[in-house]
Amino acid sequence: MTQWMVAVGPEQFQSERLYQHDQLEVPLPAVLPMAAGDPVALVAAGGAVAEPVVFGLARVVTPPYPVDRVPDDPDDADGAGLPAAMVVEYLLRAVDRPVPLVELAIPEAMEFEPGDPAVLGEPGYGRIVAALGPRPSPVTPKREWLVSLDLPIEAESPAEAVRIFWTYVRQLGPAELPAFVSPRGDETAMRPYVLGAEHEMDPEEDE
Repeated sequence: MTQWMVAVGPEQFQSERLYQHDQLEVPLPAVLPMAAGDPVALVAAGGAVAEPVVFGLARVVTPPYPVDRVPDDPDDADGAGLPAAMVVEYLLRAVDRPVPLVELAIPEAMEFEPGDPAVLGEPGYGRIVAALGPRPSPVTPKREWLVSLDLPIEAESPAEAVRIFWTYVRQLGPAELPAFVSPRGDETAMRPYVLGAEHEMDPEEDE
């Protein structure tokens, strides 16, 4: 079993922060093959990401396939010369508390190229695991949160108001619409979130 460090771009990292995915696609390494079950350290790098950060642990779950092909779908033909990808599933998410890669002092990270997965030795992978902390226990109850989205809608009927509401949600999405979050039973602790992060509301936005 080989440990890997794989980078995704800023757009995919933002998507991971906005939506709860169980799996994601990662690029194939140029030399050694990945195998199902291989552990993977997930890194965000490039673009708007100021410096590479580790945001999760995963494991490989599929053999490689062309990125525009649905795995195991015989009606979806392979395309010649297309880049291939692997699918990994999360073991641990740290998208809200990523760890700067430079702080881990991993030798393999010195020559790490975002487009090409790198093999990690046991010490390097162990540092990442320790930095991200333990996985959540599957038997420990999770805290309940109340999440709301309030939009003033002008409409001729309740049904029309609902349609307009969902139209706004689809068009604007989490990049522009603040969602209000509070622990269940403590609505006074409500906070607005935009783009997966706490957002300070402009007083004029409440009017």
